[in-house]
Amino acid sequence: MYGSSLQLIVAVAVTFFGAGIVKGVTGMGLPTVAMGVLGALISPLAAAGLLIVPSFVTNVWQLLAGPSFGALIRRLFPMMLAIVVGTVLGSSWLASGDTGLTTAALGGALIIYAGYTLLARQLAVPARWEPWLSPLVGAVTGVVTGGTGVFVIPAVPYLQALGLEKDDLVQALGLSFTVSTIALAAGLAGRGAIQADNLVLSVLAVVPALAGMWAGQYVRERISPAAFRRGFLVCLLLLGTEMALRPFF
Repeated sequence: MYGSSLQLIVAVAVTFFGAGIVKGVTGMGLPTVAMGVLGALISPLAAAGLLIVPSFVTNVWQLLAGPSFGALIRRLFPMMLAIVVGTVLGSSWLASGDTGLTTAALGGALIIYAGYTLLARQLAVPARWEPWLSPLVGAVTGVVTGGTGVFVIPAVPYLQALGLEKDDLVQALGLSFTVSTIALAAGLAGRGAIQADNLVLSVLAVVPALAGMWAGQYVRERISPAAFRRGFLVCLLLLGTEMALRPFF
């Protein structure tokens, strides 16, 4: 673990407060920031264990606040089912204890997410592709989630490409992140990879995460969310690069 218990508690609190600010300003990013920062301080497996409860609470809140829960469940069920299967299978990689490999993989996932979001143009998925593309995207997202603890690739670009209304998109992202969190918790717990002390600290981390979300909503009213988002993605890109290259030095 990282230093003394007090140092770890402070690091976790600061990390989830900062991650909450990002989510409050941009509407997403809490798991990605938390995994990125904590994965640079402790093992990705330990970081994933700390992520579970704050991610679940904040994403259920986001999921239930939307207007189209039933319709989205019916439309995205094949994708969600594939996320569960892929995550449970992929979690064996994260639980393996090979910190060099999982840290590099986490760094690579952060680079892909930040680089894509900064540079790529908005895609559009034809409706006729959804029946086969949704399960495929879900399975790949699940494997990435299980191996790195990062939920966003390729689920977020795919959901953004479906042409959903703004509120429906926010709710769909909340659904995807909630399912990913539950599946990751199940996969790690099934392999005995969740420690009791980490779970307690994960519960406590809900408080700074929610405080950060409130602060982020306050910040969003006073600065340009687009400018904040660009700065956040550049920082994430640099952090991912450092993590991906760390095993080679």
